[in-house]
Amino acid sequence: MNFIKSVTNPFLFKLFLIQKLPLAWIAGLQIVEINNGKASVGLKYGYFTKNPFKSLYFACLAMAAELSSGILVLLHVNKSGKSISTLVVQMEATFHKKATGKVIFHCVDGEKIKNTIEQAVNTNEGQTITSTSTGYNENNEIVANFIITWSVKVKSK
Repeated sequence: MNFIKSVTNPFLFKLFLIQKLPLAWIAGLQIVEINNGKASVGLKYGYFTKNPFKSLYFACLAMAAELSSGILVLLHVNKSGKSISTLVVQMEATFHKKATGKVIFHCVDGEKIKNTIEQAVNTNEGQTITSTSTGYNENNEIVANFIITWSVKVKSK
């Protein structure tokens, strides 16, 4: 099955989360949109995502931000046909507004991610990708920006 179809199928995506990212499943992360260039991940304020200040816990925001770029990394790794190790090596965050209700993180770095993975495959050397994920509330206001640096390397046989 095509990668995009499998992660946009609610049942298959829940199975993926349960197997690979159980805390993201508990937090209720959802793929809102995905294509070769962009991914959007949604998160709602609720019992498992709250903090004592009646807003979304920053660690849950970080999960959603990381997944919006990470799902693009997985998409392009899958398309490469190679066995590639991936790892978050750095993360920076800036919080702009209290995050309540539903927040959607958008990452539009798919082309940059694709090119970096192709470079790792072509050179057989590890590469890093810096991607940005921006979270918006229901009023389309920015609540947080995350800059996530990934390391990608083709696994040796």
